[in-house]
Formats: sequence, C-alpha cells, structure tokens
Amino acid sequence: MQDASNSLSVLILAGGRSSRMGRDKASMEIDRVPMVRRIYDAVTGCQEVIPERIAIVTPWMERYRSILPATCQSIAEPEPQQGPLVAFASGLDWVSTTWVLLLACDLPNLSTPLVQSWIDELPSVSDRSMAYLPKHDRKGWEPLCGFYRHSCQKSLQAYINNGGRSFQDWLKMNVITEVAIADPTCLVNCNTPADLVTMTESDISS
Repeated sequence: MQDASNSLSVLILAGGRSSRMGRDKASMEIDRVPMVRRIYDAVTGCQEVIPERIAIVTPWMERYRSILPATCQSIAEPEPQQGPLVAFASGLDWVSTTWVLLLACDLPNLSTPLVQSWIDELPSVSDRSMAYLPKHDRKGWEPLCGFYRHSCQKSLQAYINNGGRSFQDWLKMNVITEVAIADPTCLVNCNTPADLVTMTESDISS
C-alpha cells in the first residue's frame, strides 16, 4: 500500500461571502471552537496527514492567523468571489502530492475517524478516476468534501479558461469514484443562523 503521507495534501476553502449567515462562517464557533478550526483538527487527527501539507485558501489571510496553527499554510485567493472552482484551482498550484483533500470550512460534523476511513480507501480507487467524492441523491456530487488527483489540474484549468465555473458541470466531464457514506449528516453545511443554532444545540445535548 502506498504511504498516504507522501501522497496527500489538504485544502480548506474559506472564501465565500457567507451571505445567508450574515457574517463570516469560518470563524463562527460551535462548542467554542471556530468552524474552520474544527475542520483543521479533524484532518490533523488522521495518521497520514502532515500539518505542513494543510493549507487554507482565502482572500482574508490575516483573519484566520489567530485561529489556525502557524504550520497551516495560507494561500491567497487571487480572484475573490469567482467561486470555489477558481479557488480550488489556485490551491492546486501549491499542491505537489498525488491526492488533495478539498474541504469547505463549514462542515461541522466532519470527524477524524470518518476522514481516516476515506483515506484508507484511496489506494483502492481506480487509476481512471480523477476524484473520490460523496454523492447526494438529488444534488449530485459533493465537490467540497472529497479527494482529487493532482493530475486533474490540466482539465480544471482548461475548463476555467473556457469560462466554466460550475463544479458539477466540470465533474461530469471526468471519471469519479463514489465515497460510500453511511450517515449523510456528515455532509451537512452550516449556512444560516438557524443552522448554527441547531448545530450548537445538538452539540450541547450530546
């Protein structure tokens, strides 16, 4: 089995406008921990993840310096408000490993054991597959909670250069292996104040 520590990087996207939340989601706290830090802690708990290979992609690099450890790399998003696909492309320029785990900053139910179980399956993913992603029954692929081969960069950049901005449309052009998800709540995003209240109450009750 290939040593995942030599073949995996992590990109955390924190460049959205948080328009439905009304303020920056990444720095909002659940159980006194900012959401972006919860994501960071979940991935650093995995055996194969090296802290120096984790990066946050954001237009607001100073905003998260006090939240994330100094080992977490910062990648300036050069074209803010162009969407997550362009932000991902910016992050890929920093990646040198075979695989990259791409994560949104607002996945409060993500856990170390869950991410570890996905990493453990990477060696079995077909060489033909460009990505290893969960899938919703109705919404399609979950692009901001899964793995991509670094070799997807050429296809991604060509799509963006032609004006493409849709993750789902780009994914339709490639071979994807589906991540088996036993509990869909692991993919729940925290997008609104009501979502935050629900997440906080659930955390307290547990």
